[in-house]
Amino acid sequence: MNRRQFLKSSVLAGAGTVSALSCASRSRIIGANDEIRVAAVGFRSKGAQHIEVFHGLPGVRVAALCEVDEEILNREAAKFRERGEPVETYGDVRRVIDNKEIDALVVAAPNHWHSLIAIWALQAGKDVYVEKPVSHNIWEGRKLVEAARKYKRIVQAGTQNRSDTGLRAAVAYIQEGNLGKILWGYGLWYKRRQNIGLVREPQKVPETLNYDLWTGPAPLVPLMRQELHYDWHWFWSFGNGDMGNLGVHQIDDCRWAVGQSGYPRRVMSFGGRFGFDDNGETPNTQITLFDYTPAPLIIEVRNLPMKKGVRVMDHLRGVRAGNIIQCENGYFAGGRGGGWIYDNDGVKIKQFPGDGGGDHQANFIAAVRSRKEKDLRADVFEGHISSALCHLANISYRLGSPVTPEQLGRDIGGYEQAQGALDRFRAHLEANEIDLGKYPLISGPWLQVDEENERLTGPFAEKANAHLRRQYRSPFVVPEKV
Repeated sequence: MNRRQFLKSSVLAGAGTVSALSCASRSRIIGANDEIRVAAVGFRSKGAQHIEVFHGLPGVRVAALCEVDEEILNREAAKFRERGEPVETYGDVRRVIDNKEIDALVVAAPNHWHSLIAIWALQAGKDVYVEKPVSHNIWEGRKLVEAARKYKRIVQAGTQNRSDTGLRAAVAYIQEGNLGKILWGYGLWYKRRQNIGLVREPQKVPETLNYDLWTGPAPLVPLMRQELHYDWHWFWSFGNGDMGNLGVHQIDDCRWAVGQSGYPRRVMSFGGRFGFDDNGETPNTQITLFDYTPAPLIIEVRNLPMKKGVRVMDHLRGVRAGNIIQCENGYFAGGRGGGWIYDNDGVKIKQFPGDGGGDHQANFIAAVRSRKEKDLRADVFEGHISSALCHLANISYRLGSPVTPEQLGRDIGGYEQAQGALDRFRAHLEANEIDLGKYPLISGPWLQVDEENERLTGPFAEKANAHLRRQYRSPFVVPEKV
């Protein structure tokens, strides 16, 4: 496919949503031995890994590739040509969805596309594996769940830790009461990142990319960052910061481990974009308190090192990317890849070796064959709740204002673990020589959660609820009635 054909196909499909989306489900019945034909949508990084995994699954054929960047599309298509395997290529996901020969979509496009692509696919009778977070905002995540149930399709969220053998065994061990009452959960993701650079005028869009389709539901604005790909994570119109990028795994793990299937009573978040003089909008250090009863959760993401001038990251009880589940008689420390049970003196009691959740895609395919959503390890509803918690954290942060650490300490209240998190947070900023006069500490308000209606109540309700959904750019609109 040359550039002219690439753009022509996008224009032809861009006149409106594919007509098939207004029709009833037209899925074929898949037998136990039938080949399942999969289309990969978005694969600069994670999606490319999905292609390799699905390509290697028995009874599965990667039949189509869809990417708005022609260079990336050709890169993956070339691998199929080298193997002598047929694969269709597309620049517009609506053309893929309109292909009756495709059974399932694997969606690893940027966050702002996740729910819309998945909903369109469900309306066309296809099953979906959708990367985390499954939504860009809470409202569209709920619409995704509604569509999955209405069309009776299989939707797996890309929170693959739920397929890790070690973590699954550890969660079962904890919930069986072997460590007594669960007291709290703490999720951490410490990952070193550099600033993304500072530009003061619009940047050139790569000639190989259809920027209108890449932007999709978001406002079509000039490109104001050096790197179009990946760095979209740090802009609110497209991404959800590291809370939605990596913190979502820790949120999902902790919520699962402590046995919480819904929302907390209230949420508050604080942090900032410390030491980065760049175009990024989202915090590079963020701590969120989820006020669950009886076991609250604290989720923390960091992009700065242990201290200024080094590359190594800090840790808590040996964990840099994982979870601590504290119980009366000990705690679990680990995550993807398993972990250990310790007593309260820090002595190892029991190990749960893990495998990284490598069969998460295979689990999706097994559920596609069985047609039972209960066979999924990360059903879309679980993905929706964990994604929504990321959004609640970010809403609190975005409604925040600069405070001193002392003011923040009063705002947090009496949670012992929250105060401990704040103390370590302050020490971390001091170790990185962060000037709070230049890089303000932002503290968001406590947001009261109305779980039944998925809305926020209390003094900040009006401003907070304005963030529950976005204004969609036609024709890339999540429908009110799916």
